[in-house]
Amino acid sequence: MSQIAVATTSQLAADAAEEVAAAGGNAVDCALAAALMSINTEPSVCALGGSAYITIWRANNDPVTIDGNVAVPGAGLTAEQRGRGAVRVTLDYGGGITTLVGPGSIAVPGTLAAMELAWKRYGGTTWATIFAPAIRACRNGFPLSAACRYYLGYSASSIFNRSRDGFAALHHADRTLLGTGEQVIVPHLADSLAAIAEDGARVFYEGDIAAAIANHCRDGDGMLTADDLKHYRAIERAPLIIDVGDWSIAGNPPPAVGGSVLAAMLLACSDLSEKGWTRNTLRQLVDSQRACLDFRQRNLDLADDVAAEAARLLESARSGRLLTRWTSASTVHTSVVDGAGTGCAITASSGYGSGEMPDGTGLWLNNCLGEIELNRRGLEAGPPGSRLPSNMAPSVARRDGSVLAVGSPGADRITTALQQFLMNYMLFDMPLRDAIAHPRVHVDTSGDVVRLMAEPGLDLPEIDLPLTVFPELVMYFGGVAAAVCDRCQGFDAAADPRREGGVFVSGT
Repeated sequence: MSQIAVATTSQLAADAAEEVAAAGGNAVDCALAAALMSINTEPSVCALGGSAYITIWRANNDPVTIDGNVAVPGAGLTAEQRGRGAVRVTLDYGGGITTLVGPGSIAVPGTLAAMELAWKRYGGTTWATIFAPAIRACRNGFPLSAACRYYLGYSASSIFNRSRDGFAALHHADRTLLGTGEQVIVPHLADSLAAIAEDGARVFYEGDIAAAIANHCRDGDGMLTADDLKHYRAIERAPLIIDVGDWSIAGNPPPAVGGSVLAAMLLACSDLSEKGWTRNTLRQLVDSQRACLDFRQRNLDLADDVAAEAARLLESARSGRLLTRWTSASTVHTSVVDGAGTGCAITASSGYGSGEMPDGTGLWLNNCLGEIELNRRGLEAGPPGSRLPSNMAPSVARRDGSVLAVGSPGADRITTALQQFLMNYMLFDMPLRDAIAHPRVHVDTSGDVVRLMAEPGLDLPEIDLPLTVFPELVMYFGGVAAAVCDRCQGFDAAADPRREGGVFVSGT
């Protein structure tokens, strides 16, 4: 078995990585297997018909980020055929959210294209081997996780009851919602995964599954077409690299915004005069979040040239100007490292879910066009094929002889969760588990009033923001998963106590 350390969404996913490692898989193979398991066994939290980013950094090689983000649909449609087929729903989730669902909210999925490109370029075992654990789990049934059940308690009736097979997967015969730990079998999902394992991503983008998706969207006045699927391509990009302490961190580059915002937050806190979470460092942390998230809303989200605005944000953070104005918007993640020194981090999302599942596929589709807090341009977000905004920030970091893979789910809390973990681990020298479990803060800019959200146990300074302190650690603040191969201490992995998670370290 290859030496690996894995931190991921569930023990089921960690076990999938262990199985692939035993078959000779490397870090990329194991990360793909775990991610596939998470994506397909976390109904409502994620789905294969969404988006993913994969950051890979092999020893003695340059890092790469594979962009499998969703794209704007509508190839071949007239202006009159665009902007239809979406339904506005409001959920009492996370303090209340409004989102668009239905066929018109579906963007062009990129997860599978990114995974296949990562495997072809960097994998070491067979495509079928990577898929085998997820196919088996989906065919035999898997337990409904607590995170899924929690979200479904808010969203099942208005989102995930929209499809016949989806409803059947999540409900008892008497039409009551399944409980935590009860077995889920999604009709046709195992068959779809088996077809993809045999024929590759082609069947999803050009074959029978593609036809089912395109026809379903067309019949519901959605914009996703067969041409959109056929012409979608994952893209290899050079990651954004910054230094924190003696680590170099490779993260998600533009046109995604998550990596740039995370980098700016870290740079804004790089000159701390005190070590540890004192009132002064907490104040600087909060100020960095306020400034970076405000910059994102005002500049990045609607920018025609995201790279130029991201460069301006980073230059402002490095120079110290970023904080001057403050002195007076459902994901899964897997991190894997191996004995060859490769780190692989995968974050995937399907938004809040469109609720749409084309008959006979078992595949839920994303609502990323309808994520109002992220896609502020609306249903007609740009020319077909252009990428939508994303907070996802899977990262791999290196220092002499060590490699760390890390990421987090959590919508607009992804960047703030990672900022605090990386500061804890790289600047304050906390052990891996302590760095993840330490209480967090988040500046919430999603509503009309900016608020400071905090977990208990922090000595907060006086802040001119309304304050909400949660009674305990909660998954609102993200779900960091980190795996490390350290030159002195060997392999380790840790998953966030705020969410169900799974870890596997070979030889333990």
